[in-house]
Amino acid sequence: MLPLIGLLAGIALGLVLNIPIPPVYSKYLGIAVLAALDSAIGGLRASLEMKFNDKLFFTGFFSNTLLAAFIVFLGDRLGVDLYLAAVVAFGVRLFQNLALVRRHYFQKRHWE
Repeated sequence: MLPLIGLLAGIALGLVLNIPIPPVYSKYLGIAVLAALDSAIGGLRASLEMKFNDKLFFTGFFSNTLLAAFIVFLGDRLGVDLYLAAVVAFGVRLFQNLALVRRHYFQKRHWE
């Protein structure tokens, strides 16, 4: 539940504070949001499977975000849209983890 609470708290803070982001950083912010969502949904999945490890969650969250930001930075320097690789990778993982969370709830409640 910790990842879900953190995700909801972050969304609420973002809506309340309404901090303007310069367009130059829009790719970086988009990738950071995808990395955060991926980690939050992955943490929720691990929690439901009784495999949640807080150290693994936090290190994965920060390492994924830093690696994705580096990919965006490198792509900007090379003039190539490398951020699309991170978008695809995080997008695929997000949908896979969300599907597994959904299946867990369906199997737990015998709705299948």
